[in-house]
Amino acid sequence: MEGRLSIGRGLSIGEDELKESFVRASGPGGQNVNKVSTAISLRFDLTASALPEPVKRRAASAAGQRLTKAGEIVMRADTHRTLAANREAARARLLALLTEAAIPPRFRVKTKPSRSARAKRVDRKVVRGRKKALRQRPPGDE
Repeated sequence: MEGRLSIGRGLSIGEDELKESFVRASGPGGQNVNKVSTAISLRFDLTASALPEPVKRRAASAAGQRLTKAGEIVMRADTHRTLAANREAARARLLALLTEAAIPPRFRVKTKPSRSARAKRVDRKVVRGRKKALRQRPPGDE
């Protein structure tokens, strides 16, 4: 399956769905950063992708400010000195975001405390109340 990036749960995105643009970085590189465009801006159009709607919703929520009004997720990477390393970093972050969005949230099953647990709780409250009552001044002692 060359040309596809797997995000888990049988889902994948195509290389053709990613748009890359290269700009000058502000990170490490010395004088080289003024000459070479090593930073990458990776765009993934979430609204036009073939991902299921629940995954799109979770990805949009997880993307936060990286989601544009047009529905694109923008990942920018400029921490490394080389273009290839920045490209890998941006893709890894995008894949991590989409992989996390592919996992449906686990719903909490509501439970009730057992009868014995409720009884123990009441017993502990009674004991604690008696202990606190002993700390008070005796009646008629003023």
